[in-house]
Formats: sequence, C-alpha cells, structure tokens
Amino acid sequence: MKEKTIDYVLRSTWIAVAKLYNEEANKKGSSMATGFALLSIDPENGTPSTALGPKMGVESTSLSRTLKTMEEKGLITREKNPNDGRSVLIHLTDFGIEMRKFSKYVVLSFDNAVKENISKEDLDVFMKVTDQINKIISEKKVFVKEEQPKIQ
Repeated sequence: MKEKTIDYVLRSTWIAVAKLYNEEANKKGSSMATGFALLSIDPENGTPSTALGPKMGVESTSLSRTLKTMEEKGLITREKNPNDGRSVLIHLTDFGIEMRKFSKYVVLSFDNAVKENISKEDLDVFMKVTDQINKIISEKKVFVKEEQPKIQ
C-alpha cells in the first residue's frame, strides 16, 4: 500500500470533522459555516464586517453569502458602525445568541471527546506538529526548490 501524504491525512480528517459539524448543525437548520460565523461575532459589542473575514480566514464572497443567510434566518442584524461610518457592525440577535451557544456546545463536545480518547502526550505532539506545519507555510518554505520532486 502506498504511504498517505500529509496533505491527504489533513484533508481527510478535516472533511470528517466538517461532516460531523454539518450533521449536528443541520439538526437545527444550520451549517458549519454559520456556526463558525456565530462563534466569531462578539456577542456583546458586535464585530465589524471587515474584521470578520480575516478573523474566520474566509473570502469575502463566501462570507457575504453566509451573512446574508444568517440575516434572513434572524441570527444577526447589521448596523452602521458609530466609530466608522464606512463600515458595518454585525450584531447577534437573541436567536443568534441562542444558536451561538449551540455552536459552542458542538465545538466543545468534539474537543472533549478527542481529549477523552487521545492521551495528553499524543495531543501535545499533534499540536506541536500542526504548529510547525503552519510555520513552514507562513514562512513560505514549501516551494523553494526549482526542480520538482521525483514522483514514485
């Protein structure tokens, strides 16, 4: 059997996690993207729409669709930013706060299940490795050679 690439393992694991989150969110008529947005919005002060995309690591077009759906479902409201007339603050409605609590419960349930089934030592190694992978990516140390690796 061929060895699995790091990319494959990361992708397939994330797809499984996303599927798990979407199945839970679907029980409440929601999605993982909506849950992630709910968790990224400050429940007390709101969040500027311009800060939300970078905070979530998503493109503006995807975020615009998600926010439109959230507004239609009554999860958020958009208000002019009193400190900057050019931007909009995203605020959670009472229903949005309720759904944010559900989203937080789902994420923490997953986190706890992983911690209960994987040793602290193994999780520490996992965190260290993912930090190192992120560092390799952020320091642009991936495509530094001119020649392509030999594919077997």
